[in-house]
Amino acid sequence: MSKGWWAVVAVAAATAACAKVEAPAASDAWIRLAAVPGRPAAGYFTLHGGRADTKLVGVSVASVPRVELHLSRMTVGDMMTMDATPAVDLPAGAALPFAPGGRHAMLFDVPPALTPGKTATMTFRFADGQTAAAEAKVVSAGASGPE
Repeated sequence: MSKGWWAVVAVAAATAACAKVEAPAASDAWIRLAAVPGRPAAGYFTLHGGRADTKLVGVSVASVPRVELHLSRMTVGDMMTMDATPAVDLPAGAALPFAPGGRHAMLFDVPPALTPGKTATMTFRFADGQTAAAEAKVVSAGASGPE
């Protein structure tokens, strides 16, 4: 084959690589159960932005009927409070942690079958229609994270 043909193949491969869309992703997911049965659990994870800015607009967890996005913050009187938020900006290429004391997901009506040591699939929905999934390890109420 001629050198010209290999040049065409190289350009085509480079163009295809540039056209590949990197989607948002999630990693390091874990769920901390509530200390009191019937109270909400908390979900933590790290989001990774894709090629374009987007917003996280929802999280679902297998077998959990309701999940809300929340942000913890200190009030003027040095009290910790939480606010529900409908969406969270995810800039392109960013790593955005959801961790204790900050952004997190609140899981309501967690079924009794979801116990420490098990895993649950967390699915993340973005404003641009994309989704991502991560397996979350379930830990007890007193745990500071997965082991």
